[in-house]
Amino acid sequence: MITENMKLEKLNRKEALRYLGYSGEQLDDAMEHLIDLCEEKVLASAKPRYVYKVCNIMAIESQNHGIAVDGCHLVLTGESIKKHLKGCDMAVLMAVTLSDSIDRLIRITQVEDMAKAVLVDSLSSVAIEQVCDKVEHIIRQAYPDKYQTFRFGIGYGDLPILLQKDFLNALDAPKRIGLNVNASYMLTPTKSVTAIIGLSDNPIEKTARGCQTCNMREQCNIRQKGGHCNG
Repeated sequence: MITENMKLEKLNRKEALRYLGYSGEQLDDAMEHLIDLCEEKVLASAKPRYVYKVCNIMAIESQNHGIAVDGCHLVLTGESIKKHLKGCDMAVLMAVTLSDSIDRLIRITQVEDMAKAVLVDSLSSVAIEQVCDKVEHIIRQAYPDKYQTFRFGIGYGDLPILLQKDFLNALDAPKRIGLNVNASYMLTPTKSVTAIIGLSDNPIEKTARGCQTCNMREQCNIRQKGGHCNG
């Protein structure tokens, strides 16, 4: 089990704007200044933390199409995760959060200025994606001889969101990084991610990640207009 803190130095502001519907148009000085202020606030408030655990895949249970992972008392059910982990002998369970300080920042900004709040929220979503990308890189360095799938989130496809609590408990995430789940199975703090990465000795067929793996999928203007990006 690996638990660490992390620090972000810079955010991908173009990515945040793209999710909000900007398509490369020139921003005026006022907007540039607003983004500067919001990025500074997010970087100052974020306290990225992560925990991950690498487990052996024990068996595929034909009755419920579940995948049992060793040492976690956890069975991942559904055809989506079965397909995702096809050919893998190990599964990485990971949980990442920006901590509750970001939730407080978003709430305060919503009261003060909704325009700023929208930017803060989008930049925070980009921040959690950047932390997840860094954790993926750390895992890749720890297992250089393994081929690695992209991360697959709890609740995506037909992997039940009901597994969220058991997943967090398997990682001891409430104690280790302060990440919990509420009665609606939503993560708290909200700017958090739980995901599964498969590891294999053999090359893994490349598949499109699509909107289901994106942390901005619910508020993405591109998706709402029927389009998609190249993620």
